[in-house]
Amino acid sequence: MAHRVSNRSIAVAAFSTVVEWYDFTLYLYFATVLSRVFFGDGEAALATTLGGFAVAYLMRPVGAVVFGHIGDRKGRRPMLLLSMLVMSAAMLATALLPTHAQIGAAAGWLLFGLRCVMGFSVGGEYTGVIAYLLEGARPERRGLIASLAAAASEVGALLAVGVAALTVSLLSEAELQSWGWRIPFFVGAALAGAVWFARASMEESPDFERLREAGTLAVNPLLHALSRQRAGLLRAFAISAFGSITYYVGITYVPAFLTSVGSMSEEASLWLSTIAAVAVILVTPLVGLLADRYGRKPALVVLAVLGAVLPITLFSLMADAAPGRVLLGAVLLALVAGGVSAVGAIATGEQFTEESRASGLGLGYTVATVIFGGLTPWLAQVLLDRTGAPEVPGIMIAAVAIAVLPVFVTMRETAPRRAP
Repeated sequence: MAHRVSNRSIAVAAFSTVVEWYDFTLYLYFATVLSRVFFGDGEAALATTLGGFAVAYLMRPVGAVVFGHIGDRKGRRPMLLLSMLVMSAAMLATALLPTHAQIGAAAGWLLFGLRCVMGFSVGGEYTGVIAYLLEGARPERRGLIASLAAAASEVGALLAVGVAALTVSLLSEAELQSWGWRIPFFVGAALAGAVWFARASMEESPDFERLREAGTLAVNPLLHALSRQRAGLLRAFAISAFGSITYYVGITYVPAFLTSVGSMSEEASLWLSTIAAVAVILVTPLVGLLADRYGRKPALVVLAVLGAVLPITLFSLMADAAPGRVLLGAVLLALVAGGVSAVGAIATGEQFTEESRASGLGLGYTVATVIFGGLTPWLAQVLLDRTGAPEVPGIMIAAVAIAVLPVFVTMRETAPRRAP
């Protein structure tokens, strides 16, 4: 059976998430550099930079509501085109910002403002892609296809950490603070522009076209989701909460953690994160296939159990300066996070009907990411600074895993029934 839209449209949608995640995670991977460029060399500079990441996340639900409305009323394609256009402009503007050395504290405020614009844009990006793939892919392969979008996101994160590591490695500190920090943002702006042109040729979702032709589009998609799909919103929130904290604390916060506890230098921690990103890319499609074969529910339950058991030990392991232990801890954390991203992508989308899928998916997904994604790297750093306990980030992940496990155990299976 062929996909419900062309293979080209499926590929563009699935792999264009490279740009979204490159642009957004670059800030975290580059946090230690940005803290010096935009906030000076004070002790609180890194925490302030991570705090800016958290503040920007507050815009994600706003973006989800706005872009979700566009997606459910005007189509998934216009939603994806507009969100990428906003992302391209924000990345280019960031690359052109003046620094703390040039204009003082105003530089940090300008950076925060553009991060909020990116947060607004990302609110409609990933959820729009997942809604499109769910509606355009073959039902029996939705898990795999959606997992490819999750893997492509990690390719973007890998590209971000690779470009960041190369920039730090090849330039002196003076060059880095003067002009070198701009290079990764120019790269991101160019990538985003290229993806916008690729998306311009995508077909519209067949489910949306059917609703439009029948005249049954929801007048207020967000209200439709809130009034008729509340259980789906709660399940999507739980899945996204677990996925967010495993990703943002278990992967993207790790370089800052390793630098803070003295396990590795800034350069070495970035290269370690590159290895962890490769591990995620490899495991994600495998988990997507397993979710198609055995269901979304068993995969989520197993991953929640692993999330409850492993992270505390792994963060303690990484606090040891032994390179082998640091590598083992980072890779195992990345594998758990990659697995959650793979199955969570399709499982959240399947909680909603097509009338308000973009709005419901966007709201349920992004509200959780504000709390468990945007805030958690900052909170982990603050708690680590205050307690000196390297286990703190692992405790945070384990607590969320235990909290969401009952939701996963009791949720209905959403994977299509396989023929005997």
